[in-house]
Amino acid sequence: MKTTHYKKIVLLACMATLTGSMYAQENQNLSRELTLEREYDPTVQDANKVNTLPAVREPDVKRAAIEYASYAIPADPLKEINVLPSGNIMTDILYNNRKGYFNFGIGTYTNVNGDIGYHILNTEEDKLNIFFSHRSTNGKVKYLDRDQKIKAKLNDNLGGINYKHTFRIADFKLGARYGYTGFNYYGAPALSDSRVYDTDTYQGNQQIGFQAGIASHADESFGYHVGLDYTHFSRRYSLNEEYDGPKENSIGLKGGLSGAFFGTQAVGLDAILDIYTYSTPTELDELFKNYAEVTLSPYYKIKSDNLDIKLGANIMFFTGDNGKFFVSPNVTVQTEFVEKTILYLDALGRIESNSNYQLSQINRYMDPTLAVPPSRTWLDATLGVKSGVAPGFWFNIFAGYKITSDDIFFVQDFPLIQDFSSSWGNVSNVYMMNSKVFKAGLELKYAYQEYVDIYVKGLYNNWNVDSGAKAYGKPNMQFNAGADIRPVEKLTLSLDYLIAGGRHGLYYGNEVKMKNINELNLTASYAINDLLGAYIKINNVLNQKYELLPGYPLQGFSIMGGVNFNF
Repeated sequence: MKTTHYKKIVLLACMATLTGSMYAQENQNLSRELTLEREYDPTVQDANKVNTLPAVREPDVKRAAIEYASYAIPADPLKEINVLPSGNIMTDILYNNRKGYFNFGIGTYTNVNGDIGYHILNTEEDKLNIFFSHRSTNGKVKYLDRDQKIKAKLNDNLGGINYKHTFRIADFKLGARYGYTGFNYYGAPALSDSRVYDTDTYQGNQQIGFQAGIASHADESFGYHVGLDYTHFSRRYSLNEEYDGPKENSIGLKGGLSGAFFGTQAVGLDAILDIYTYSTPTELDELFKNYAEVTLSPYYKIKSDNLDIKLGANIMFFTGDNGKFFVSPNVTVQTEFVEKTILYLDALGRIESNSNYQLSQINRYMDPTLAVPPSRTWLDATLGVKSGVAPGFWFNIFAGYKITSDDIFFVQDFPLIQDFSSSWGNVSNVYMMNSKVFKAGLELKYAYQEYVDIYVKGLYNNWNVDSGAKAYGKPNMQFNAGADIRPVEKLTLSLDYLIAGGRHGLYYGNEVKMKNINELNLTASYAINDLLGAYIKINNVLNQKYELLPGYPLQGFSIMGGVNFNF
């Protein structure tokens, strides 16, 4: 087990979301526009979306348009926890008939949601849209281990502009975004320490990004794609408000070529280059070092009516004091062995950048002076069966195994640099440990006409971590369920339920068993007409008390009401 002495670097979430979106099929529905742009939206990160062959169709579960609000949560949910915490609903209105949307909601704890977006151009050849979203809270929450309340403050904003032009044989995309998140380190500090703790000052995380790319159409026999992405990420302060925080710049280049032959086969090569550079105050100069990551992915594909195979490898290395070279498989197989039933296998690997930007999206309360080297996922394999054999019914049964070197686990500890008379009271450090995890799960979807949509997912994780330590922060068990019921044409009643258990934390050197996440949210939304809708949402109906990080409690029972306007 080793504690990281290096800070984070920038980009993986940004590169995956932005450059990856250059090659994704454009979604015409305005109700999805915010989903496409808000990087932390769980409908973007939804792990249950599995690519299928055309013969297997997932039910079109028409959930009320949910958009994410991370009220008072210390860590945006890790991929193993698909949490929908306090706050989050837009009404179930058809957006595709309108060019713009506006959403505003306000609730207890001074929770505020706001969204606005507009399609300036929306033709076959040209699409230009702008968007802006705001999430904030300024309410008090109660510590779990002491009779004390603390104000948890969050002011989260993201806006941008995106343009796409469709040429005869290729698509060109261009975009820019700006984001600012202000928050306080409100977590409970160690009682045994006599220093002065700052739990009130706003820390500020800022991102500025640009991206551009061109990609051939999917049906071209000779395929290509080229993408450029730039992200600037900065923190206002390091250990307290007297010291400036680090700044990170990342440049990402992606490209690829592919050629088809014999009608069903193809060969190709994809390449990724990410460069990270830093500008830091003097006291952090020795912690942050510039470095680069490279991934080369040669592959062979074959695709027929009932078979889709990709055989390849990822050849990867990163530079710097902790530079490493490694190779992983890049294999996907899908076959329709029974009508409308697919057997699939994924065997993949990757560099986990652990950049400043990437980790800030997972846990904004990290120690600002940490520089975290990349992790290496040697294998992330999943074997499963998915089927849409019955009308309106879809299921996916799967099991998998993942092996990662220098995996990251968040623990609560004193700041790495302690030569300060005062500092933030509770920050997350990072333990880097080799990990192996076996996972197994089942997910079901059922849609009955326009009246009922149901979703259920269960996931079990069996972690094995170096040195006999626990997989801090990771759940062993997760269960999600959701349902939308439309008793009359314009009214939608929604239920979202999550339970996640088996979590352990490390709090100033003491291992703690964390309370299970157990959250039930209820929503009623009403479409007054095709222009205007209203909703009311009751969050954490059971008023459960739990934390996502030790010392950082979440909100209890809360209510939000709002309106949605389409124009």
